[in-house]
Amino acid sequence: MISLSITVAVWAAVMLLLLPSCGKKKALADAIDSTQLIPDMNSTEVTTYISDSGMIRYKIITAEWNIYSEIDSPYWAFEKGIYLEKFDTLFNLDASIKADTAYYYEYKKLWKLSSNVHIRSQKGDQFDTELMFWDQKTEKIYSDRFIKIEQPDKILTGYGFESNQQMTEYQIFNNTGIFTVEDTAPADSSTIK
Repeated sequence: MISLSITVAVWAAVMLLLLPSCGKKKALADAIDSTQLIPDMNSTEVTTYISDSGMIRYKIITAEWNIYSEIDSPYWAFEKGIYLEKFDTLFNLDASIKADTAYYYEYKKLWKLSSNVHIRSQKGDQFDTELMFWDQKTEKIYSDRFIKIEQPDKILTGYGFESNQQMTEYQIFNNTGIFTVEDTAPADSSTIK
């Protein structure tokens, strides 16, 4: 009789423990609806290199990297910021890019960089804007937002920008600038009439 009581007590305890947990699993499953996008891969504190045609071309440093590949338009998300270095064929630093948020759309081969976007070209020019796109298919970098370009001897600003991906040939739309002008006035003012 004691053995039957112990068996019943153990069985009742097991049932009490299992029944609430089954309900919790259902509640958790119901908490995720079909419209929420869950990444196929989530990595944190990442430093990685990406190759193109067998050569290392990019270095990426980010706090969080999510990959969404099981959707119609797969993309990578760097919503906690990104720092990217681009290398030439001899592994020399071609450019560096920093942004608060970035997305890379795989099929389009298109980067979207937003919020505090800072780019340093191989020539040392500094490009600052709030939104920039890098189309790897067309090898163009462009923006329709305000941009500031700092060069050693001048600062250029404007709204809208287009460049080759090496950031060596570019065009600024609706531009203004601050330029250094040498004083070419004659030393002897008596020759001015």
